[in-house]
Amino acid sequence: MARKPTPPGTPPPTSVEHVLELVRKTIPPLHPAGIPFVAAPLAVAALGRNRKWVRRAGLVSAAATAGFFRHPHRVPPNRVGVVVAPADGEVALVDTAVPPAELEMGTEPRPRVSIFLSVLDVHVQRSPVGGTVTKVVHRPGQFLSADLADASEVNERNSMLLETRNGADVAVVQIAGLLARRIVCDAKAGDTLPIGDTYGLIRFGSRVDTYLPPGSTLLVERGQKTIGAETVIAQLP
Repeated sequence: MARKPTPPGTPPPTSVEHVLELVRKTIPPLHPAGIPFVAAPLAVAALGRNRKWVRRAGLVSAAATAGFFRHPHRVPPNRVGVVVAPADGEVALVDTAVPPAELEMGTEPRPRVSIFLSVLDVHVQRSPVGGTVTKVVHRPGQFLSADLADASEVNERNSMLLETRNGADVAVVQIAGLLARRIVCDAKAGDTLPIGDTYGLIRFGSRVDTYLPPGSTLLVERGQKTIGAETVIAQLP
């Protein structure tokens, strides 16, 4: 892979600086919500440093948790009218469905793309379009496996409605799963989100549904893998 050109007059990096830069670019940063979950096993490892099994267990647990809460940099496409995947994962459903009632989007079915996130996937959620947040509603519910069709209706969820600059309404719904017991949504009504911007996170194993305006062209198929903020899932009408 070619390196980016170095501006004239820039002093050459030392070998240590070069290695640190490679590490910084290779290892994704940690989402802030994961800091307490990584700090706790690290503290256990520090306190039990004289016991090999305690130290190892703490370090392994910290590394695994840091992997779950990883927050890699993504570059969204700059094409007009595209909708990107709000999450990493596998497309579980490509169909039509009525949006969550709490969003008050009517009772007519809309095109929907559901993405299932396993515990190994990146678990941050990203805005599928650029626009203004008009509504955010959290609804308590059950914790069925997120890959079941009924999960959209009965599981705990957080629904967010976005309005694009051209007036299109796009809803994105974070759905808790069998192991997921906490939905984090940092966005609130009135916020303006760029396309691909991180707005939330679900712990641990979950699903994200995107509801699109009628007439949208769906560009993914069931079973396809998605990369949050980069995979184009639809084109707005």
